[in-house]
Amino acid sequence: MITEQVTSALLAALTHAADIEVVRREPIRIWQLSGVERLHLTDDTTIVFKYATSPFTNEDHTLRHLATHSIPVPQVHNSVTIDDTLGMLIEDLGPATRNASENDAAIAAARLHALDPAPRLTTLDDTALRALPARSLAYVERLTDTGRLTGEHHLAPLFQALDHATAQRTADAEIPPFGICHSELHPTSLHTTHHRWHLLDVANAFNGPGILDLATWHGTRNPPNPPRLRRLLNHYIHAGGHPHALRNRAGLPAETWALAWHRIWAAETLLHQTTLTTDNPSTETLDAIHRQATTALELLGTRSRSSISSTNRP
Repeated sequence: MITEQVTSALLAALTHAADIEVVRREPIRIWQLSGVERLHLTDDTTIVFKYATSPFTNEDHTLRHLATHSIPVPQVHNSVTIDDTLGMLIEDLGPATRNASENDAAIAAARLHALDPAPRLTTLDDTALRALPARSLAYVERLTDTGRLTGEHHLAPLFQALDHATAQRTADAEIPPFGICHSELHPTSLHTTHHRWHLLDVANAFNGPGILDLATWHGTRNPPNPPRLRRLLNHYIHAGGHPHALRNRAGLPAETWALAWHRIWAAETLLHQTTLTTDNPSTETLDAIHRQATTALELLGTRSRSSISSTNRP
């Protein structure tokens, strides 16, 4: 959890280095592990103050790396780390003038995936993907042992089943496109105007299968739609994305493989973040984790939709 003392120290260090004076702080999004504020300055301009603790403390390096390679991202004016918490002053892009489209997603992903893997980012190759269900299970057991999670949520059996189901489904992760992935490429991750786009929120970026980025675009709240993702992958290829994006992986169509593994990654990420906070996991978070795990099992062909819908739910 980030304390006000740490955020004040970060802000003081950043504004002193930039020789600017803040008139007003405007919170945009605040939670236990990160926060974003708009700073109103004495010269009537604004700048964005973003701060985060582990595992999001590498974003300044990622933004600078992407900018160096001509990916449109907000400019990092300066950054500092205090008590394992990153603080950044970054360009305020102002309001978007239109909603990001699938065409924007295809173009942005094709541009991003053309880059080689970045040296400071975690890599999700075959071995790392294979470890995700077991890591999720370990997080579930940790939360259970500390009394923050009860057995009534039935998450442990789901990740045990996923650990078994994915044993033969991790192969071919390194088929191109394989490189820098945004990891949470949603419409809100692209700041779009009528003339250009910028990629936002790269704190969770990793090196891995690029098709996972396309699988994130439509989110995980609704049932997966493989034909819709296949259309997006075709659009991505036409926008300059790697032509191997549609190759089968581990015996599955590319779109099915990507939708399953994105959900496995998202569930593990949510569980990890939950272990780093002090609050008990909310019903909404637990429902999301359960939904992602059960849907991944369905996509991997291990159970039917009807059996998933009745899987040990309270």
